[in-house]
Amino acid sequence: MSEAPSIHKLRVPVEGMTCAACSTRLEKVLNRQPGVRQASVNLASNSASVDFDAESLSAGDIAAAIGRAGFSVPAEHFNLDISGMTCAACSSRLEKVLSRLPGVDRTSVNLATEKAVVTGPAGVLELKRLIETVEKAGFGAMPSVSAAQQSADADARNRVRDRVEQVQLMLAVLLTLPLALPMFLMPLDMDLMLPAWVQMLLATPVQFWLGWRFYRGAFRSLMGGAGNMDVLVAMGTSAAWGLSAWVTLIGGAGGHLYFEASAMVITLVLFGKWMERRAKQSAASAIRSLMDLQPDTARVERNGNIIDVPAASVFHDEVVLIRPGERVPVDGRIIEGESQLDESLITGESMPVHRGVGDLVTGASVNGDGLLRIQATTVGTESTLSRIIGLVEDAQASKAPVQKLVDRISAVFVPVVVCIAVVTFLGWTWAGDMQTGFVAAVTVLVIACPCALGLATPTALMVGTGVAARNGILIKDAQALERAKSIDTLIFDKTGTLTEGRPTVERVVAMNGDEDSLLSLAATAQQGSEHPLAKAVLQHAAERGVSLSAVQAFKSLPGRGLSASVGEHPLLIGSRRLMEESGVDLKALDSQAGDLESGGQTLMWVAETGNAVQVLGFLSVVDPVRTGARGAMEELRKRGIETVMLTGDNPHAARIVGTRVGIDRVIAEVLPAEKASNVEKIRSQGRIVAMVGDGINDAPALAAADIGIAMGTGTDVAMHTAGITLMRGEPELVLDALSISGATYRKIRQNLFWALIYNLVAIPLAASGMLNPVIAGAAMAMSSVSVVSNSLLLRRFNGNKK
Repeated sequence: MSEAPSIHKLRVPVEGMTCAACSTRLEKVLNRQPGVRQASVNLASNSASVDFDAESLSAGDIAAAIGRAGFSVPAEHFNLDISGMTCAACSSRLEKVLSRLPGVDRTSVNLATEKAVVTGPAGVLELKRLIETVEKAGFGAMPSVSAAQQSADADARNRVRDRVEQVQLMLAVLLTLPLALPMFLMPLDMDLMLPAWVQMLLATPVQFWLGWRFYRGAFRSLMGGAGNMDVLVAMGTSAAWGLSAWVTLIGGAGGHLYFEASAMVITLVLFGKWMERRAKQSAASAIRSLMDLQPDTARVERNGNIIDVPAASVFHDEVVLIRPGERVPVDGRIIEGESQLDESLITGESMPVHRGVGDLVTGASVNGDGLLRIQATTVGTESTLSRIIGLVEDAQASKAPVQKLVDRISAVFVPVVVCIAVVTFLGWTWAGDMQTGFVAAVTVLVIACPCALGLATPTALMVGTGVAARNGILIKDAQALERAKSIDTLIFDKTGTLTEGRPTVERVVAMNGDEDSLLSLAATAQQGSEHPLAKAVLQHAAERGVSLSAVQAFKSLPGRGLSASVGEHPLLIGSRRLMEESGVDLKALDSQAGDLESGGQTLMWVAETGNAVQVLGFLSVVDPVRTGARGAMEELRKRGIETVMLTGDNPHAARIVGTRVGIDRVIAEVLPAEKASNVEKIRSQGRIVAMVGDGINDAPALAAADIGIAMGTGTDVAMHTAGITLMRGEPELVLDALSISGATYRKIRQNLFWALIYNLVAIPLAASGMLNPVIAGAAMAMSSVSVVSNSLLLRRFNGNKK
């Protein structure tokens, strides 16, 4: 039997893409690579996400394939502090070891400074793997440049690039202005037209120096076997400049010059690209904000000393010291101290939460006024913040189903536009007006814009998922967005979803009147359980000072309870259903039990199953309903969404909770294994179902629904099982998730509508001679900007808004 392939996920930045045709072509190239399971290219974030078989293909091979397609992956530098080198042979050996790693382009190890610099395509190399490689070679390593510094360096490079583009744009404006002004002043009977040779001197640097990026992009695209926006711009402006140069140098063609048209189109497209880049950076601000939350350093206890180390260098189980006001560097468990922690930037919870010994803390939350010692539980890429960033990046890289149509259009867009331009020229020439035909053909080439089509979906996804993340909502992918907008039935798990999930023991009722003995037996038996009810019993026993003994033969009975032996007592603890199935007579306590169940309390029966099966008593437990649950149900009802509660609780208690929160329908006494079948049963009635659970034992039901919504802290497997994860356990957040999903999908549809309408209207107008190339250039430049700007309107989302 063959082993399952090792599937890796790679996300790399890509430079050189200018429009939807580029991203579509690169996606096809990557999907054709042997070993690639799925590749998705995002124009808005200029990135590629690839799932591949690591045994057939390496990350370096993927970067090379991107290069062969005419694009590039920018270089990334890793700076390491190396310890343990004693001579030149050490540094030479380490350099060879690092150079052999897949994806490494260049390695330099300096013995004198004890530093190593490793260079490779961005996103291909992992810091963790580099450090492990150094350690396997017999040396020590830690990053000499922190993640925060790397982020700052990247921001600095982006600022330099922005400045260069801004200077190029200003030069283009200065050179184009003398060509454009005479055209604008002609209606005022002011003839300031420059001599032909002066126009050529001004237009040529705009065309071939400042506009060189379009020629470079067009060449790479054509070498890759397809056309893109650069091809259209280069063809249109080159035709205008070339004919004008011919007239200037040779003469003929009636003396008509189009230098101002070619220069203005180049300038306007440069302006549009500059605006588009700024808008895309703004759209990607959510990811940058999350990355900025990662602390730079951590204060750890090593060998009896407290030292500062890069946060990325903290080891699992290492003790970290956090002073008041500092940001928590890693996920961990408090082993000493207590404090109020501000988790708003992670969960969206505005109020600080109290944390004490034994509680978990999340990296990137802000410590209040207490001194904390924590033991690191998850570090590096496994941390909550890293996983959140990964999920948001995956969502932004995903494609809505409608994007497949856009990709098909983009693949044939440029050839079709070129054909339309040729037909336009021939048609006007046949009609006897070659000059109009030439201008119309150039206008068709310039006005056609595949960019807006390519940006319509990814920019809306980037902004929408970013806004959701800031509100404590993690959306898995575009498919989740599409399904969420159509939901008509919401199924809620009760415990931990509609209730607080922190039950407390209200009463202990013993047949023989000895409450402490009954509590001791129940608590002892449940020492091996992680169920919330078990924790409530153990806490109540601790509060009453009841002693516990050893437990044997513990066995969990999912959805029913448990069996165990305490001393000479074989016990059965659980629901009324378990007792009835086991033949335990409950009549003696039925009256008291009925009163408590009618009040909404959950009963935990205790029975002895030795020679004579008999009930020993019961414990009543209360789990408070979450604040805001009723308001959330009322709002869902107003939206026409039916609400259903699934619970393993008894019908009396379930109906009481259902009434308190305003649930439309209650389904009680459902075992965990039966939840999924209940979801499927409701779906079979033609309903579009969302399942909301705590993400622990609800995974099958979450997967069975049209969309799963997991309530939790984002630390369990539910983040991958569910389509949407809520970082706070608030039912109101379900409303926000549905609202953001609906608003984002509406933006996608708006963007695609306007992008398609723009091209469907603009190209015929251009072919009919009703537009000139300058207006076409301005329209084309602004079409992309308008799509991105429309997406940015999602940032106004304020929570609990329709």
